[in-house]
Amino acid sequence: MANQQDIEKGSTHSLTEQLIEKDSSSLDENGGGSLVMVFVCAFFAICGSFEFGSTIGYSSPTQSAIMEELKMSSSEFSVFGSILNIGAIIGAITSGGAADLLGRKGAMWMSSAISIAGWLIVYLSMGSLPLDFGRLLTGYGIGVISYVVPVYIAEITPTNLRGALLLVHQISLGTGILVTYVVGAFVTWRTLALTGMIPCIIMIMGLYFIPESPRWLALVGCQNEFEAAIRKLRGANTDISKEVAEIKDSLLILQNFPKATVMDLLDKRNMRLLIIGVGLMLFQQLSGYNGIVFYASQIFTSAGVPPTAGSILYACLQIIVLAFGAILIDKAGRRPLLLVSAFGVLLGSLLTAASFFMKEHKLAPEFGPLLAIIGIMVDMGSYCLGLGGIPWIMMSEIFPIQLKGIAGSIVTLASWGCSWVISYCFNFLMNWSSYGTFSVFATFCGIAIVFIYKLVPETKGRTLEEIQTILNSQGMVE
Repeated sequence: MANQQDIEKGSTHSLTEQLIEKDSSSLDENGGGSLVMVFVCAFFAICGSFEFGSTIGYSSPTQSAIMEELKMSSSEFSVFGSILNIGAIIGAITSGGAADLLGRKGAMWMSSAISIAGWLIVYLSMGSLPLDFGRLLTGYGIGVISYVVPVYIAEITPTNLRGALLLVHQISLGTGILVTYVVGAFVTWRTLALTGMIPCIIMIMGLYFIPESPRWLALVGCQNEFEAAIRKLRGANTDISKEVAEIKDSLLILQNFPKATVMDLLDKRNMRLLIIGVGLMLFQQLSGYNGIVFYASQIFTSAGVPPTAGSILYACLQIIVLAFGAILIDKAGRRPLLLVSAFGVLLGSLLTAASFFMKEHKLAPEFGPLLAIIGIMVDMGSYCLGLGGIPWIMMSEIFPIQLKGIAGSIVTLASWGCSWVISYCFNFLMNWSSYGTFSVFATFCGIAIVFIYKLVPETKGRTLEEIQTILNSQGMVE
């Protein structure tokens, strides 16, 4: 386990190493002030996460109704389901730049406005072309949200609460999916599109009252606003002088480094971080989660299970498991939860594959649907415990601030690019072989276990500066 002596042996050229010798306990002790404003900020930020869940869950309860009303074929609906990811890919490419140029709040405001426009177009659509364009816009919105919300929360939250609050981002996402499934069972697909705008509107309203990320304000030279933001976050009667000094010292060191470029990611030290970030995102998607979410109704129908009941059941399970994970993450750590999660998804995929195999070969037909429900429940529950949220947490923690925009965009792009492949190909894979599809997902989960065990660092209980110093000096937090 890395300790202070290990840190002192690290490279003298680290961007933040000089800062670790200073007392950074102000964040660990919540700045000596109230956490109320931190929680308020997190609430309005995760409205974007709720929107995220509402958007990716929209296609499942509306599939039959949209195909019937607009006379769409299965392949046309596959385009509608997967084009969300194309928009998210574009959003991912621009997310880091938007967050650095407009600020964290500005990027969230922009993504919400674009999502509202997308939902309105979906609501008014009379054919597949405008429907796809509206879906593309909502995809762009959540592509930006998926990067900027975790970064904003990580930058305003005390170290001892960072993991838990970042998992609340994932809980809100799961809640968005659940609400969409439940509401979608009672309203038309057009009405459901209108409900997708509600979290965006709440978020836009809330952004007027919460402070910008102090780190970003300091980075762009807004000195008065920077100190006012910290004051608002830590409480009016809190001594913020130490935290202000630490951030200023951090930026002073940063100014001695040239402006970061994509080529800096080719540095051996940074490349390792990029491999970890991209690898976690790829395995997150290759577990098959988005395919299951987008086509949950089809999966349950194929397995002989009532689709509405099955979708709502596993959406409820997600929220319960995510809440459990939020309690554990800052105690058990990131790595253990990731390993348990990957193993659970592997087991769930194998159980689901077995249920489809039994159905296809007419083996124990009375047990096939039950096994499918158990498999999906184990798969989704395990995913939410670690693979669902922790890769986003790691992305917000492991990259130094001067590379966060560039590296974060690449990692987010990898996530949404792979998500598009899975969501677009899922229908075709299921037509090829339903049990074969889940066997492939299980194989990737097995590879993910090895990847996590060999490469992924532990970051719990450390400030962002400490994480950088240890990663730079030792190459891995044990």
